[in-house]
Amino acid sequence: MAIEVYDYRTDIRNVLVTPQIRARFIQIDVGDISGGSRPGAGHSHDLGHEVFLVLQGQAEFEIEGETAVVGPGQMCVALVDEVHTVRNVGDEPVILYLSVTPHIQPTHTGWTEDGEKAPPGFNRSTSYDVPEDDASATDALLTAHLEAVSRYADTVAAALDAHRGQGEAFRKATTNGDGAAAREARDAMWASLYPLFGGSHEVAEAWNAFTYRTAAEAI
Repeated sequence: MAIEVYDYRTDIRNVLVTPQIRARFIQIDVGDISGGSRPGAGHSHDLGHEVFLVLQGQAEFEIEGETAVVGPGQMCVALVDEVHTVRNVGDEPVILYLSVTPHIQPTHTGWTEDGEKAPPGFNRSTSYDVPEDDASATDALLTAHLEAVSRYADTVAAALDAHRGQGEAFRKATTNGDGAAAREARDAMWASLYPLFGGSHEVAEAWNAFTYRTAAEAI
């Protein structure tokens, strides 16, 4: 399968959307603001860190009340819950690469004038350049999500049992100076932890699918 190559001069869109990460190119025209109607009135992300890399133009970022002008080849980061906006302060369009990790609905959180989080807002999949799923019934998507959560709960329980046993084995091995046994216990802990992370991604994918649909139905 050929590698898909994206170009910031032509692909102004989301280029990768998964529960683990959303990545896109975005263009901001001269004088425009992205992320809020005015400086200081931005949004944040409940779960995600957002990385911004400027590819063209001069972008003024405001993150948690602090501002900086960022130019081509420079980047900045808005961490979880940090309110942010970006404004084009140059004389040409700003083009950014940005990524948000993870990408789990509701992806954007608004804030009231009193500094309180606004109610969660869920977006349609097309907001992220993902085609809408018109084939699956809403109830089927809900059932799939509940089943994913149930499987995840079983995975968590199994991982907890394994970690308790292997954690104790690790302590015993290190106390006895048995490096091989300690490594074996540590590796066994990872073997039970690995599906835990995979299961969380499955839950996030099912949750996103369900909330994309309910946003499209404007419940």
